[in-house]
Amino acid sequence: MPISPEHYEINHYIGQDNIKRYGLDIHAPVFTVSAVLILLFVIVTLLNPELANQSLSASKAWCLEHFDWFFMGAANAILLFCLFLILSPVGKIRLGGQDSDKDFSTTSWLAMLFAAGVGIGLMFWGVAEPVAYYSNWAGTPLSVTPNTPEAADLAIAATVYHWGLHAWAVYIVIAASLGFFYYNKGLPLTIRSAFYPLIGNRCWGWMGHTIDIIAVVATLFGLATSLGLGATQAASGLHYLFGVSEGLNTQILFIITIMIITTVSVMRGLEGGIKLLSNINMFFAALLLCFVFFAGPSLQLASALASNVVNYAQYLLPLSNWVDRSDETWMHAWTVFYWAWWISWSPFVGMFVARISRGRTIRELLIAALCVPTVIALLWFTVFGNSALLQAEAGVGELANGISSASLAMFQMLENLPLTNLASGLGILLLLIFFITSADSGALVIDTITAGGKLNTPIPQRVFWAIIQGMIACALLYGGGATALNALQAGTITAALPFTLVILIMCMSLYKGLIDYNKTVHL
Repeated sequence: MPISPEHYEINHYIGQDNIKRYGLDIHAPVFTVSAVLILLFVIVTLLNPELANQSLSASKAWCLEHFDWFFMGAANAILLFCLFLILSPVGKIRLGGQDSDKDFSTTSWLAMLFAAGVGIGLMFWGVAEPVAYYSNWAGTPLSVTPNTPEAADLAIAATVYHWGLHAWAVYIVIAASLGFFYYNKGLPLTIRSAFYPLIGNRCWGWMGHTIDIIAVVATLFGLATSLGLGATQAASGLHYLFGVSEGLNTQILFIITIMIITTVSVMRGLEGGIKLLSNINMFFAALLLCFVFFAGPSLQLASALASNVVNYAQYLLPLSNWVDRSDETWMHAWTVFYWAWWISWSPFVGMFVARISRGRTIRELLIAALCVPTVIALLWFTVFGNSALLQAEAGVGELANGISSASLAMFQMLENLPLTNLASGLGILLLLIFFITSADSGALVIDTITAGGKLNTPIPQRVFWAIIQGMIACALLYGGGATALNALQAGTITAALPFTLVILIMCMSLYKGLIDYNKTVHL
């Protein structure tokens, strides 16, 4: 049977640019350009950290001044597009075809997408973010008066807003796109494939190369930000519990240690590494959540959950409106950063979720990935955030004076509960496992993109990207110096800006592809 021109171009693309030498199988343009750009960044940052910090900060300020509306509008548009797809007839299309079986149980599937998507961040911000908003640590949402009951209500609502529907809409639109074009259309599992309905065979040339390179760079910066946050919190926790220095050397040593463990996990593959770690993550996260709930003011927390659901719905639209905001400084520092963070993570999480979602319908994928993590975020921030806010309102512990250090906030809250050392130790263990899971998943996805969409690639390639993630995180922390968190945020926002446009165009391409496919299967 003759090969169609379309599939000839695809087969040609997969073969012509891949180099199979020295035990490697890489897509030369994407791998080489991505690796060179990242390594140059790491080298320059290590050689001149002060200049790197100044450059990153200036880049962040420029993005916020000129493109805050773009980040805010894009997040709203992507969420509305996901809701549209759920209600659309194309939502019944199944990834892999109507007779396709699911690769993983629903429990393992949800555990993997959740652990890869937000694990480290929930640990870092579960206490720190609500208390920061309540106490006016860096501005207050909607300019609410700090340290008031209204501030407490809005603190949780704004936190869930950042971790709920909008965040997962960004992730899942990429997962749906890549899953559909890979499983249903037979295109390579790489970002460029999602644009085939719009640009055709130009996907396999430099236009496609550029899309994949942007995705790799954005993903690496997003991962490095989370890994850097995790390292600062783990170092603070070790200092808080055992008196270990929480300085830069400890943070970098922690990252290096995790990279070594991640290498072992990478070598074990998807089933023996990420799936196993994700299930362990969910168990220990549930254990810590239950401990804080039952050891703390359980009845008040149960009541707060219902109020938080109502407050989230009430403040969703005001927080989404970026026009004439009196809290512009807060919006820039928090909401715009979060949207950039999710966007920079989206190639990684989206591709990973696509890879594990064969056999699920578009509608099932969207509903599960939007609703389940949002419910978990509500539970998590209610238990951890409201526990901390109740302590602050009652004048109990160090949080009564506001946030002294974001990385210490969770441990300061746990100090006022029974079995403090045990709970704090469990928190550090969770950070460790979340850290490894994210790094492992990220290495797997980046390797897939830089191998031209191939899934079964040589292990040394995944190990290379696992090490690169750690190098970027170390370079950003080192380049940031005393303001390491600002450097991490600046790098994320800068890298996410071009990929925001990529995602918006991807939405149009996905819809066109789904409509055309739906017509074909009904002929």
